Amino acid sequence: MEQFIERVNEMFLHIGGDVVVLLKEIIAIFDLESALHSDSTKEFLKIAEEEGFVRRISDEEPRSFIITEKDNKSVIYFSPISSVTLYKRAGFIDEISFDKSE
Repeated sequence: MEQFIERVNEMFLHIGGDVVVLLKEIIAIFDLESALHSDSTKEFLKIAEEEGFVRRISDEEPRSFIITEKDNKSVIYFSPISSVTLYKRAGFIDEISFDKSE
């Protein structure tokens, strides 16, 4: 188990554009459209952008945002890649099914 944890800490996630982040630096991955239904989230992102924590990594329309922390500094990346795809790439989920008949 210890070897697995060590290996995961060294793995990277491509989040769009030319940007990769270490998996161990990821705090959360959010679907942008869903998250923006919350006034609290809108306010959080507005303040984060005003304070310089937000990085736009592509000219494409963002579909998700990723909160990371490295050396006690937070960075929020807006990604053109869906949160589901990012979760799959990271290995956080193996399979997602939206078919309600299962």
